[in-house]
Amino acid sequence: MATIAQLAEEMKITGEAVRQQLLQLHREGWVEATVEHREHARTGRPATTYRLSAEGDHLFPKHYDALAVAVIDAVTDEFGDEALLRVLARVADERVQSYAVLHDLPLAERVDALKNWYLADDPYMEVERVNGDFRLIERNCPFYNTAMRRPALCSVSINALTRLLGVRVEREEKFQNGDGRCVFRVHGSETADPNAPFALERSTRSRSS
Repeated sequence: MATIAQLAEEMKITGEAVRQQLLQLHREGWVEATVEHREHARTGRPATTYRLSAEGDHLFPKHYDALAVAVIDAVTDEFGDEALLRVLARVADERVQSYAVLHDLPLAERVDALKNWYLADDPYMEVERVNGDFRLIERNCPFYNTAMRRPALCSVSINALTRLLGVRVEREEKFQNGDGRCVFRVHGSETADPNAPFALERSTRSRSS
């Protein structure tokens, strides 16, 4: 957080040059401006301070994927594979609860609503209908780096989608296999038990090299 004067001094440029840059960054949503109203200030405009917005902060390097992998490994090493399954099951439960309003909809409408599985109005997720089945096609995974190293994470989506849709769901294409996308096949005629215990996706291990 800093004022224009502080930024100008730090960057060794004029205050007007800083102001123009900040105006542009503010228009684009990368910074936020806060006006400080001081009770005892006698003259001049109230000081304005600037800080990165949440969107702007994401422009800087982050290592969330490395942290997620470390947490997954720590749970497994400290408490065993069963503990990891319980943790993943808990995450799946929360995903199911967040879409509980879908339960009374026809299958086709539920599948269509799940295009927002990762992001509202997700431009990278689409639905195809194949005879009585559906294909949820995911062209961008927000957890790509973590899922590539620990594919057990993808079992959360398989289990949660199965419970929400009430039919068998499998991945027929996977980023991990070099397919360049994930495709969740929704088998419309194969009823699944929504109360079945959490299980890892077939051929998926909790830890890969």
